Amino acid sequence: MIFRETSLPGVFIIDLDPRRDDRGFFARTWCVEEARAHGIDARFVQSSVSFSPAAGTLRGLCFQRPPFEEDKLVRCARGTIQDVVVDLRMGSPTYLEHLAVELSGGNRRMLFVPRGLAHGFLTLQPETEVCYDMTEFYAPDFESGIRWDDPLFGIQWWRDVESISDRDASRPNFARAEALR
Repeated sequence: MIFRETSLPGVFIIDLDPRRDDRGFFARTWCVEEARAHGIDARFVQSSVSFSPAAGTLRGLCFQRPPFEEDKLVRCARGTIQDVVVDLRMGSPTYLEHLAVELSGGNRRMLFVPRGLAHGFLTLQPETEVCYDMTEFYAPDFESGIRWDDPLFGIQWWRDVESISDRDASRPNFARAEALR
């Protein structure tokens, strides 16, 4: 695995380091020891998958509140997404900044998202499948989110949003979400 630090502290783009032969390739997708060498101490307890039949499907921006904050490892198994994270960690040098990364079944890239960041993605192709590993069990009473189009973040989505859940569409802007805490 090849870990590349990003502009947001603790967020890593992880590329496979495939071992190829005439059958194709084999690659490790997670190793606790390799992760620890990059300052990541994540033990995954839950895995999920989402499938979106249409391009232009937006999911997020979501996170879990304390004490159920979670680290995530995200990869796109089929199709292509614009994966976006927003730094919500008070005191972080990149507080309220975001990062957008292309994840696809073709590039097999993964994104490690530490706790304290909101996460969402937009499907860029139809028939897109996204896999997540999380370090915390889902706690519905602590699930939260912020608006995907909040002007505070200035996220430039790479295509029009054509499908979004009522819940994600009705999320508050960040300032309002903070006022409600």
